[in-house]
Amino acid sequence: MSNGKPALASLTFVLEKETKNTVRYQEEPAPGTPPVVGSLYVQKWALAPAYPARLTVTIAVNGAEGR
Repeated sequence: MSNGKPALASLTFVLEKETKNTVRYQEEPAPGTPPVVGSLYVQKWALAPAYPARLTVTIAVNGAEGR
């Protein structure tokens, strides 16, 4: 990426609460850094039958850059 930011990020989320059809996770940023995503909502059916206490999400930039 031309703006100097990494093209790949691995983010950790911790289980926050269950809503009607989703499970909400809160990002656990590295100390001293702001969250990249914040809250992450995952459909319950994608995690059934159990909801893990922690998730790791990897963000990668593919192809040409946007704006």
